[in-house]
Amino acid sequence: MQRIKKGDDVVVLAGRDKGKRGNVLSTIGDSKALVDNVNIVKKHTKGNPNTGETGGILEKEAPIHISNLALYNPASSKGERVGYKTLEDGRKVRYFKSNGEVIDLA
Repeated sequence: MQRIKKGDDVVVLAGRDKGKRGNVLSTIGDSKALVDNVNIVKKHTKGNPNTGETGGILEKEAPIHISNLALYNPASSKGERVGYKTLEDGRKVRYFKSNGEVIDLA
């Protein structure tokens, strides 16, 4: 189980986009994630007339390391640390370490 999953609302803790909030679009392996409108880079592409693709400069999200992200807690309105615990019925869930609120109850 990962601390940060696809669809989570996260806050950037370090780097050029420190303080920005975004939604996790996907995770790459165990260590990186793509976050919506965070770590935007410019990619220069060459056009291909055979397929009709136009060239130019595209802006897209680049992966950011998960250690630079924290899960957003709506109760405290800031990014917080996440832990794991097992419920009585045997399910393993994530919870906020600050207030003990369970995240993964679905």
